[in-house]
Parts: sequence; C-alpha cells; structure tokens
Amino acid sequence: MEAAAKFLKRIGPEELERCLFAETLALVGGPAGGHLWVGARPAPYKRGGQRVRSCLLVRAECRGVLGAVPFRSTLRGYVSMRLETLEQEQHESLEFGAHPVERRTHMVQHPRGMTVTVSTREGKAEPQSRDFSYGWASLGGLLGEAASLLLLRVLARRRAVPPGLVFPAIDGEGHLGTATYRALGVQRQPVGSAEAEVWVMERAVRAKEGVPVVWHSSFLPSGRLARQLQVGCPVLAVLQDASVLSERAEDRPQPAFPKQPLDWEEDAQLRSWFLDRKEELRASHRTYTRQHPELAALLAHFLQALLLRQPPDPVLFAAEFFAPFARRQPPGPPFASSRSPPAPQD
Repeated sequence: MEAAAKFLKRIGPEELERCLFAETLALVGGPAGGHLWVGARPAPYKRGGQRVRSCLLVRAECRGVLGAVPFRSTLRGYVSMRLETLEQEQHESLEFGAHPVERRTHMVQHPRGMTVTVSTREGKAEPQSRDFSYGWASLGGLLGEAASLLLLRVLARRRAVPPGLVFPAIDGEGHLGTATYRALGVQRQPVGSAEAEVWVMERAVRAKEGVPVVWHSSFLPSGRLARQLQVGCPVLAVLQDASVLSERAEDRPQPAFPKQPLDWEEDAQLRSWFLDRKEELRASHRTYTRQHPELAALLAHFLQALLLRQPPDPVLFAAEFFAPFARRQPPGPPFASSRSPPAPQD
C-alpha cells in the first residue's frame, strides 16, 4: 500500500479546498422519497490532551425507505489535509417496526495506530460492542469513508484514476480490507430535465470475509455528484437540480476562510483549552526549576546586586552582569553600568 500513501501526499490543499461544498441528491426507486446529503468544510479538531488541529469536517446523511423499511445512515469524520482519518463515526439504522436494528462504528487515531469500536443493538436488547485495534504497519495509506468522499471529488475534477489505485480500508463491521477505485469512463446521463456528460467511477470495499460492497458514482466536471448507486440495491441517488450544470470546475468560487473574532473568555471550550494549557506550562516550569536549583541562587544574587547598585540603566546592568556567563564573549569590566559616567571634555 506504499503507492497509495504516496498518492495521497501528492494531493495539494488547493485541490481539497475546491472540494469543500454541500450537495443534495434525491433517492428514487423506493416506495417513498428520501435524500442523500454530503457536505465538507474546514473545522478545528481536538481530542483529549492534544493541541487543536485545523482539519476538514465531512458529514453525510442518507435517509429513505428500502423494501417498506425506513432506513437512515449518517457519517461524521474529521480528516486532515492529507486525507488522514483523525476520527470518524458511522451510524446505520433500520426501523423494523417494534424491532429496530442499529449499528455504530467509531474510529479514532492514536499514536500507535487506529482503534475501531463497533456497537450493534437489536430491539430493546442491550448493545453488543466489539473492539478492534490496528497498528500503523498495516494502515499505510488508510482511507476512511469520510476521506473517500473527498478523494472521489478530487478524482472527478481531475477526470483521471491511476490504474491499480488501492487503499487499506475498514468496513462497517470493523474488519480491515481494501478499497479499490476504477474509472468507468464518460457517459451521458439525465440531470433533472437536462442531460449532461459525467465521469463515472467504481469504488469497491473488500474485507477478508463477506461479499464486496461496490458503488458506481457519476460526477460533473465541477466535482458534484450526479448519480450514485450501490450495486445490488434498488434505491438510486440522483441529482435533480439542473441549474448546477452551468457551474464549471474552474469557475467555482473558492471557499473563503476569514479569521473569526473569538472571545475566549465567553467561549466555554476555548476557555477550558486555555486553562488546560496554562496549567501545563506551570507544571513544566515547576519541573524545570526543581531540576535546576542553581536558578534560584543565581536570580537572588542578581536581584541583590541590582538593588545595591541601583544603576540608571537596569537592562544594561543585567547584560553586563550575565556577560561573564557567555562562552563566546570575553568578560568586560564588572558592573560597568553602575559606575559614574565620564566627565565631559572641555
């Protein structure tokens, strides 16, 4: 998977910024209406005691009816500018009358790799949970579902898929497998009341066990999704707003990221981060001073000399006081700044 990791590193931030937009498609083929919504935007990310990172927040929701059974699927993922999955959660539910079924898949990155927790629940029974852990040795170039949505937009705008493009992937059951991308070429498909030329790609997720899950997705040159189907599923997502056809890829207005004024004292989360960081610095300073007890004696000696001499320029006095400690500068006359200035020449 080394080639896949190198491919992700070659995707620049400018390409990703052009893929930050929201779109809505209608679900057809079922007994009732539904929708597929996908959106991506910049967002801060922080977990535990880590520092705040700038990343991309990708969200998606698919809601409809499949075989008279209402279903809902949501996705929320934090992705780095290199398409690394920092954290991701998927939630799928089927409403079988009084016996609903739901599954949650949570992924989170840690220094040693990725932890995946899969929780399932049927009816009113207690949730059943399973945990998986994968090390970085097996995750080089890992592509989560949220990152995949961005990658598809990048490939659609390029209108090119390198041959043999394969990434490690984790399926909804928490099993490690592969995600394969393949170009299916250019087709003409209806978009609302019009017809447009679209670029079609195939994405297949294969785990070590089970049947592969395959999607065919059609994209406009702007990177917008025009049509999507899961092979074997009767429900189809289609774009019905023909007005987006006039939008060209190179003319799409770029997202602006202006700096927003932040009142950290009024924002509970920012204030919490500030206080945490403040306490971290205090603890670090206390540790350093404990490790170097000579600092207290050195500063006390300097302050005593300063108060006894009371020089007119304390800054110059400090520079001369500490000059003998410099290795590359020969010491000058001690306490020169505390001497009386030379008398003016006539």
